Amino acid sequence: MDIVFADDDLLVLNKPAGLLAVPGRGSDKQDCLSARVQALYPDALVVHRLDMATSGLMLMARGTAMQRTLSRLFETRQIEKTYAAVVDGLLPICTEWQVIDAPVWADWEARPLRRVDPRGQPSQTRWRCVAHSEGPNAASRLELQPITGRSHQLRVHMLSLGHPILGDALYAPPELAARAPRLLLHAQQLAFVHPLSAAALHFAAAPAF
Repeated sequence: MDIVFADDDLLVLNKPAGLLAVPGRGSDKQDCLSARVQALYPDALVVHRLDMATSGLMLMARGTAMQRTLSRLFETRQIEKTYAAVVDGLLPICTEWQVIDAPVWADWEARPLRRVDPRGQPSQTRWRCVAHSEGPNAASRLELQPITGRSHQLRVHMLSLGHPILGDALYAPPELAARAPRLLLHAQQLAFVHPLSAAALHFAAAPAF
């Protein structure tokens, strides 16, 4: 485990791609980040999740009171999360944030897939392109900030722009999924105010891609 930060109240971990955040169904899906953490910190509790294919920073609470407190911070959008992603195609490099405002709907007939649909939950993502590479395999490197926290939100929103994330076995066409050995999505920054000490905390973990 890559423990980025630990105190008596909370933990920040750097989850590798390919590891479940929480246990899944079946005996073969019990190895996960939360179980590994709880072996060292028995009071550690999950506050939010990352997809199995996504790597990066994940916050856990120590104790039920802190779990409730951190959950409220997420619900009231007082925790800022920034992701790195590499998507297919060229997007203009920009310093200003752009916003995707598109409801995300759970496609129950094609679970676990989701899609943009007027019947879905309101969903917003901020994005900006920080670099791109031209040529036959043109790609853009983005910073993404989910304003809301829907399942697969970043993946679905980038697909809705016509720029799926490379290596995405669920949402990218097969030829784009095959252009990377993994989903090129990484939670690279977490920023929030510590609920008890009132210290401004900022954590960063660079992506491996």
